[in-house]
Amino acid sequence: MSYNKVVPALVKSSSDNIKRICLSHGRFRSTVASTQRDEVEGGKEKQVDECTVVKAVQADLIIQSKNTTDAQTQKIEIDFGNTHEAYKSKDNIELLRSLLVFKLCTFDFLVDKNKELMDLSKKVFGQRLFERLMKMTFYGQFVAGEDHNSIKPLIHKNQAFGVGSVLDYSVEEDLTQEEAEKKEMDACVSEAEKESQGVDHREKKYKAHRQFGDRRGGVVSARTYFYADEAKCDNQMETFLNCIKASGGASVDGFSAIKMTALGRPQFLLQFSEVLVKWRRFFNLLAAQQGKSGMDALEQKLELEQLKESLTQLGVGNKDDIENWFTGEKLGPSGTIDLLDWNSLINDRTSISNLLVIPNVETGQLEPLLRKFTVEEEKQMKRMLQRVDVLAKHAVENGVRLMVDAEQTYFQPAISRLTLEMQRIFNREKPIIFNTYQCYLKEAYDNVSVDMELSRREGWYFGAKLVRGAYMYQERSRAEEIGYEDPINPDYEATNRMYHKCLEFVLEEINHNRKANVMVASHNEDTVKFTLEKMNQMGLSPTENKVYFGQLLGMCDQISFPLGQAGFPVYKYVPYGPVNEVIPYLSRRALENRGFMKGSQRERSLLWKELKRRLLNGQILYKPVY
Repeated sequence: MSYNKVVPALVKSSSDNIKRICLSHGRFRSTVASTQRDEVEGGKEKQVDECTVVKAVQADLIIQSKNTTDAQTQKIEIDFGNTHEAYKSKDNIELLRSLLVFKLCTFDFLVDKNKELMDLSKKVFGQRLFERLMKMTFYGQFVAGEDHNSIKPLIHKNQAFGVGSVLDYSVEEDLTQEEAEKKEMDACVSEAEKESQGVDHREKKYKAHRQFGDRRGGVVSARTYFYADEAKCDNQMETFLNCIKASGGASVDGFSAIKMTALGRPQFLLQFSEVLVKWRRFFNLLAAQQGKSGMDALEQKLELEQLKESLTQLGVGNKDDIENWFTGEKLGPSGTIDLLDWNSLINDRTSISNLLVIPNVETGQLEPLLRKFTVEEEKQMKRMLQRVDVLAKHAVENGVRLMVDAEQTYFQPAISRLTLEMQRIFNREKPIIFNTYQCYLKEAYDNVSVDMELSRREGWYFGAKLVRGAYMYQERSRAEEIGYEDPINPDYEATNRMYHKCLEFVLEEINHNRKANVMVASHNEDTVKFTLEKMNQMGLSPTENKVYFGQLLGMCDQISFPLGQAGFPVYKYVPYGPVNEVIPYLSRRALENRGFMKGSQRERSLLWKELKRRLLNGQILYKPVY
């Protein structure tokens, strides 16, 4: 989708002209591509949602010099077991609170019934006492405060110890499951589908299903937005805009994060995702006909003459049309067509609904995904694009980098394509727009490598946030129940290997031409150590601000603070909001920490170690100095 042509026109004019929605011009061949693809195992981690407001302050590097044949470089070594460095920003009360909360998270009954217990506590103790109790425990551990003013002390303290902040207003609708399902079905089913059940060409994966309408199910580390109307989307855009303003006002190089499902009717994301997937599947079919199946995405290069013959035989277009498709800038000098060339062939359309066409191999025709779209549906699609454009421009004006969060696989192809188009516009001078890649997906490496290759050819800056993923249980259950291939890697170790494979690929790109940035959004110590090792090997300095790290507030301080004090750009995800209104967020944190704390005793043992060290040294009333 040619975001760079569609969205500016939409913002400047109220015209319905949505030409060039799908094709961006200007293809360039890369001269160098990364070939190294080692896979290294890692550990456990959850997705981080960002809206950064404070840049990490650089401290002295913990370094050890070594000589190389070419020049003297610096080897970065950080001791994540140094509790004095890890917890020097915490007083003893905060250490005791962390120990209490993490211990409570290991009790299944307390975690499973956490929301009911919080509601009961509110009734028993009353509102004021309940809020004090929460601020002494879960709220105090995972939430920074109730509003912008109350969170400032924490932000400034973390900044003083080298750790930036990721600000997020974590208030959520407290919907029942039935309410969530109704909202989702209303927002994802078009009028055409309601009128003509079974007549369209839709796949089960890309259609709404009531039993999975509540997208909060099985998700513990990502916020969920449900579409109500266009006014609510405007309000959510304003929340993101305020976040961007706060980021720009507090740092020179801040981050902010957005979710596409907050910005418009998800029906469009479902439909456009299906179109993109079917066109890619058609490419794979043609590659198989040329004996090139089973290769990595970018290794599949179709011979042009064979491709023309195949398309003619399938009847997808007449001979002259097919010939015109592969002329000029769309044709590489090698006489072959790869996936990136193929993606550029989706024709310009006069409206968004006309974009949503798919190749039907059986009939040899390009067919509309749906028989018709209402005028209002067309407007809703345009408004989503307009809101994305407003946010991207606002980020540029405020000197803020914008991260687009990943979501469910049935939305993700469209989300990634829209993000890619923003990158093509705004990442010309430096990386402003970042895409999120969930490495528990089987296709994660293909997605990273294809997008990065496009950035090489067109000369813009690639920006990526790597996470392991937030929707595994929901995705697997939906695939099994509805009947399509499970998109998730088969086991935990396969996900670890995929994460490290993607990470190394991006680090190699940074090492090659410095036109890429990556955020390692991970709570896993092995993954962080792997990153540092690769940076040492490649001579990547933390002061270049090419590699970032991200963790959640209240978790993994033994990773965040040593990194920050060693000069790395590291950020804490800092939620805030009134106690009563962030209970859904706190509920998820409890669920997430059950698995995290049961899987590792390390953080609790380090907390105990530091507390004992202080007591033995007479630091009973220890207070951070900054």
